[in-house]
Amino acid sequence: MMIRLDKYLADMGLGTRSEIKKEIRKGSVSVNGVSACRPETKIDTDHDEITFRGESVAYVKYEYYMLNKPAGVVSATTDRQETTVLELIKERKRDGLFPVGRLDKDTEGLLLLTNDGGLAHRLLSPKKHVDKVYFARINGRVTGTDVENFARGVDIGDDRPTLPAELDVCSSGEYSEVRLTIHEGRFHQVKRMFQAVGKEVIYLKRLQMGTLSLDKSLKPGEYRRLTEEEVERLCSQGRKL
Repeated sequence: MMIRLDKYLADMGLGTRSEIKKEIRKGSVSVNGVSACRPETKIDTDHDEITFRGESVAYVKYEYYMLNKPAGVVSATTDRQETTVLELIKERKRDGLFPVGRLDKDTEGLLLLTNDGGLAHRLLSPKKHVDKVYFARINGRVTGTDVENFARGVDIGDDRPTLPAELDVCSSGEYSEVRLTIHEGRFHQVKRMFQAVGKEVIYLKRLQMGTLSLDKSLKPGEYRRLTEEEVERLCSQGRKL
């Protein structure tokens, strides 16, 4: 891809366009080993080697981060009162990152953040039925009847019942633990499904979305870049949907 030198460096988070232009004119930037002095110089992002203050700067079009979202943080790019998930990603190169879907403020677990709008659209489209897997603690005894109800679809007050969901009971008692797989992403869906059968979700954590599973080594609030293999699996799934 051909792109202006100043835009290349600004896209990589090295400063604003005006700041970058000053650095270029100061001689801080080289292209293929030759000092560059013109911000409008066209760069081939696939072949040219750019250095900024002596450090190589590789061009990254899309970024993909896996976050273990902690409770108390909102799934938004900006918020005047609350800490957002975007504020937790400290090492990003690109502007324009956003969370793919939302987790409630009190919900923990897997959240994908990217600037790849095409992939996000394919993963979030209601017509695609991308699997989402959750672990939940429930106030109330979860029974075989609940499993059957979830498998048929639950009336949560929308214009149609939920799609059939797989409810696995890990333990059942006054407080139960379950693993739930749903194939859509309605507003507060997991909580509303249990409310519909007379129970309350007291803890919720997302474990998986499509082909992407939460890295168990990530503590709440920690994140990492997706591996090339994880990105390829997600993109392959998106193309097939």
